[in-house]
Amino acid sequence: MEPKYEDIISFAMQWEEDSADLYKEMGKLAKKPNVKAMFSEFEAEEVGHKAIIEKISKAKITDLQPEKVTDLRISDYLIDMTFKPDMDYQDILIIAMKREEKAVKMYTDMLTRVKDSEAQKLIQLLIQEESKHKLRLEIEYDENVLAEN
Repeated sequence: MEPKYEDIISFAMQWEEDSADLYKEMGKLAKKPNVKAMFSEFEAEEVGHKAIIEKISKAKITDLQPEKVTDLRISDYLIDMTFKPDMDYQDILIIAMKREEKAVKMYTDMLTRVKDSEAQKLIQLLIQEESKHKLRLEIEYDENVLAEN
């Protein structure tokens, strides 16, 4: 069964809410102050992403134009990690990058199953937003982890 526009919005908002909850819980468990702060930042961003989706859902979707977002593909070459309370900055960035990578793939797969043009445009916008988040994290990783090694 093809997902409906409203179902896609609902799913995307739940995804962002779940991501915010995940980062909030990880922040509570983290032992290092800078790691706690990073998770708090990620949580706030996910709450912001949910607000963007709410805005998109109320906009006239035909007026919105998805844009191409650069993919540095850094996360493609990193392995999935499991959260540990004493993780360092690099590992936290990896967890966040991989989560954004999965979101892009999930929406890209969803796009292949949807025929409705309005729903397709919505999914393209969601792919764009998740790609922007992934790019931001990959730039952070490139500049503050890879550049130091």
